[in-house]
Amino acid sequence: MSDEMPRVEMETDIVCVGFGPAAGGFLTTLTRGLMNDDGTFAAESKVMPGMPPQVICYERADDIGFGVSGVVTKGRSIRATFPDLDLSQIPMACEVREEKVLFLTDPVGASRRPGLFRLADKILGGFMKDGAYELPYIPKFLEKHPGMLFSIGQLNQWVGANLMGTGLAQIWPSSPVAEPLVEGTAVKGVRMADQGVDKDGTPNAGYMPGMDMKAALTVVADGPVGPVGRELNRRLGMPGDNCQREWAVGMKCVVELPEGCDWQPGTVLHTIGYPEPEIFGFLYVYPGNVASLGIFVPSWFDNPVRTAYRYMQHWMLHPYLWKRLQGGTLRSWGAKSLNESGKHGEPILCGDGFARIGEGSGSTNVLTGSGVDEAWATGVQLGEAVLELLKSGRAFTKENLENTYVSRRRASWVEKEAEVAKKSRDGFTRSVLSGFLGMGLTGLTNGLLNMPGKALRPQERIPSVEDYYRDVIPAGEIAAIRADCAKQGKSLHDALMDRAGWPEIPLDGQLLVSHQDALLMGGKVQANPGYADHVRFADPARCATCREQVCIEACSGQAIYTNPDGGAPLFDREKCVHCGACLWNCSKSDPNDPERTNVQFRAGSGGLHSVEN
Repeated sequence: MSDEMPRVEMETDIVCVGFGPAAGGFLTTLTRGLMNDDGTFAAESKVMPGMPPQVICYERADDIGFGVSGVVTKGRSIRATFPDLDLSQIPMACEVREEKVLFLTDPVGASRRPGLFRLADKILGGFMKDGAYELPYIPKFLEKHPGMLFSIGQLNQWVGANLMGTGLAQIWPSSPVAEPLVEGTAVKGVRMADQGVDKDGTPNAGYMPGMDMKAALTVVADGPVGPVGRELNRRLGMPGDNCQREWAVGMKCVVELPEGCDWQPGTVLHTIGYPEPEIFGFLYVYPGNVASLGIFVPSWFDNPVRTAYRYMQHWMLHPYLWKRLQGGTLRSWGAKSLNESGKHGEPILCGDGFARIGEGSGSTNVLTGSGVDEAWATGVQLGEAVLELLKSGRAFTKENLENTYVSRRRASWVEKEAEVAKKSRDGFTRSVLSGFLGMGLTGLTNGLLNMPGKALRPQERIPSVEDYYRDVIPAGEIAAIRADCAKQGKSLHDALMDRAGWPEIPLDGQLLVSHQDALLMGGKVQANPGYADHVRFADPARCATCREQVCIEACSGQAIYTNPDGGAPLFDREKCVHCGACLWNCSKSDPNDPERTNVQFRAGSGGLHSVEN
């Protein structure tokens, strides 16, 4: 950030960073309470006397519904906010009608299945249909029925339109926020990203320093990879022994199902076992013969050349799924990083002048695999607290926010269920089998029993390529494959998967398309000019000596790629989908912060242009 030119300063009462379910819950609750029944204002603005409090929400993406995800949720908090909600008024939304959990066998013989999984394949073989075993019942802690399915993008559009219609809140998309304005431990607002700069951040002829938006309250709702929330974590630290070390990338797409598909609207499928035991799959069927489907690839899947896109295609080709997907058409595609630390990853929730809500605040329930309704609930809780403080004329101090917002959160179902789930996934830090056992113990005993385990930093978990494939591919052959890929500019993960026995994907140009074609179909990427690149490397010298280069192999959009001249990888933001997977798919630490990796993910504009995902 250059300080050679003065920055424009503006003032508002409340500034919100990031527009997702958490911000939607907060702004809906807040705006509803700002007007009295007689049409007068329930509180007055400090910056515009005689007017209601001025509220602005900045969203990085070019539209409030771009580049998010399909979801299944019980929707308790959303239903409480909209008790008369008619899901037919929201595109791609409906009630959950049928739910199944499937154990998938390996139809190609390349999966790295532990012995217990292979034993399950044999025992359950006679009860399987198309290589899948349908669990006879769904544990209560996993069940989403009765609940709802929707596209977060479409929900955001609907909620945002309602909010803007009130005239009591402004939502500004295509407005990346660079950092919080911090004085000591207090937050005084936010600084917008500089414009008119080259990709390396050097000002050019059109340079315009990012504006400083001062506010009495800054609401941080920018998710797990948002620069404001992560900067606050860096400056203020984490409470106790909390840390954010568990992650997953959700690789997903929206598919037009083929004619005659027997999946009905409201169908929900959860899968385990394939393409690798650590990878979970999901499929949600919407009205209009459309489905949202994909996989979650977690940080404890210790493959240094993991590629979620190809694994998703192998998952789609499983006989149970392909039987119904064949002939379908890809409508859109995308990816998103998920913070899987849950309660372990809860940061400092509030302080003088700021409060945190949503996924970045540790609200996700890692046992039930649900986070959208929890995020919405935290937004509602903060909205109620802010209204209480506004109406009583009290300031947004740490003490006042703790007594209103944090106290509401601690007394809520979100907190109670997060405590139950807190240790549910600790076992995955040891092995996939202890992970599943731990989830079962936690769920069946309501949190009384758990499988112990210690969360490690991603860079402490990621093995070398040679170690990961030591029982499959000789080290000398890996060296030859690596050299050949570098010479031809090909991806190492594809070559190693081919060698490990994974069949080639039978691309049909319709549903099974290349990774590059997916970037052009439905989920198009656009990077606005005039901003600096948002992906950087803290110490390029460490990249030059890195043999794994997981950031390249795991990049959801193939936006990070090998530098033919050596040194740090190159970055093409025209392919970046802003999923943030590079943040935790790195085997080297930031030289100035061992809790972070060598990849930096800053404020940036653009990303996926799709309201379906």
